[in-house]
Amino acid sequence: MPQAAPQNGFDFAAVGQRVLANEIEGLQAVAARIDGAFGAACALLLECRGRVVCSGMGKSGHIARKIAATLASTGTPAFFVHPGEAGHGDLGMITDADVVLALSYSGESDELLMLLPILGRQGNRLVAMTGRAESSLARAADVHLDVSVPTEACPLALAPTSSTTATLAVGDALAVALLEARGFTADDFARSHPAGALGRRLLLHITDVMHTGEAVPRVDASATVSQALMEMSRKRLGMTTVVDAEGRLLGMYTDGDLRRSLDDAGLDPRNTPIAEVMTRTPRTIGADALAVEAAQMMEAHKISALIVTDAEKRVVGALNIHDLLRARVV
Repeated sequence: MPQAAPQNGFDFAAVGQRVLANEIEGLQAVAARIDGAFGAACALLLECRGRVVCSGMGKSGHIARKIAATLASTGTPAFFVHPGEAGHGDLGMITDADVVLALSYSGESDELLMLLPILGRQGNRLVAMTGRAESSLARAADVHLDVSVPTEACPLALAPTSSTTATLAVGDALAVALLEARGFTADDFARSHPAGALGRRLLLHITDVMHTGEAVPRVDASATVSQALMEMSRKRLGMTTVVDAEGRLLGMYTDGDLRRSLDDAGLDPRNTPIAEVMTRTPRTIGADALAVEAAQMMEAHKISALIVTDAEKRVVGALNIHDLLRARVV
């Protein structure tokens, strides 16, 4: 991509580099203060019998909302309450079992300070994240996390920039520390993200995508190639299973097998038993396996369909690559 020339002598790239350097400096300053207070905050949140209520005004409110979302998706129930709305009825959302995580860089946000007496009477524990350890909010908190930065990246020192980055990073640190302390796993994450790619990979099983019952193509070993082809055409999976009288798998015949069979000039589809040309050891998978395992097996063995069998090798289902595509597993 071509580099944009400075406009009227203004070097945008230099400003961008300066901003990032400033924010990195701020993160390093905050990282040096991750100490016992951070551990105490984690302990309060971990022991919380209710939910973590995140709150803040303005830009701090945006950060608080994101921290609440990160906590909730990583095993710590949390939600955001706007402090301005809290004074007009939303305080009813906060129970005495909740821990409040309040964000204000100045530590003097009127809307937050107004709530403190009510939260105190209710018995809520308070974790504050501010840039001023001597502020009203910091002094009222059970645990104060100092997120002060040397300077804002904004040259006017007005727009919250480095300070909001640092606050967000400490929120991430809290969430990850709690995640590890809880033993939160990828499976747990998937359960709260069922619509995402990871959720589909970890939650979707073969039983959720396979064809069952009459939709499964099957013929017995005495069928001819022609009869097998008719079954394949009816069921539209590009294959058919070959089973015995008990429904146990004997073999499989696919579109690829058909092309190979046609290379045999002496083959008569109407009279050739399917047992003579079928694949006798086809790939199979269990119904309780993850759908992603089927995708991995298909890729590894360069196949486009799988037979689903039970412990007795009876055919209970079938699927092909199109089923996995529709389920967005691949």
